[in-house]
Amino acid sequence: MIHSRNRGFTLIEVLVALVVATLALGAVLAAVSQMADTGLTLRERTYASWIGQNKITELRLANVIPDVSESNGEIEYASQEWAWTANISETGIENLFRVDVDISRPGSDDIIRSVIGFIGEPSALGESNRAWSVRGQVSGATN
Repeated sequence: MIHSRNRGFTLIEVLVALVVATLALGAVLAAVSQMADTGLTLRERTYASWIGQNKITELRLANVIPDVSESNGEIEYASQEWAWTANISETGIENLFRVDVDISRPGSDDIIRSVIGFIGEPSALGESNRAWSVRGQVSGATN
């Protein structure tokens, strides 16, 4: 008579399978954690870039020749607190100034993003609008 033995997994096989599963889950969790950190960092850098661009735009919209100086402040943006420092310097070209804006968290020396822009001599109010409307009338007259 032939006896067939029903064999299950041995304890060693079960332990090896658990170790492999644990290592795989650890790798998956590390990858998910890294992706979440990368997403948060990219969002923070994007917001910081927008804040820097907004500060340069504010200086341009003031429509005055800026003084060579450094200014700083804090702002709430996207429900978070941010600190900025704007450094206005000469470029060597008359009435053209370089603006460096560094954005960080309040109380931190780590700069999240630096944005660079240039401000030229202000034009007369409405001058650019007039140039656009003249072009529009010229192109509209040929139809």
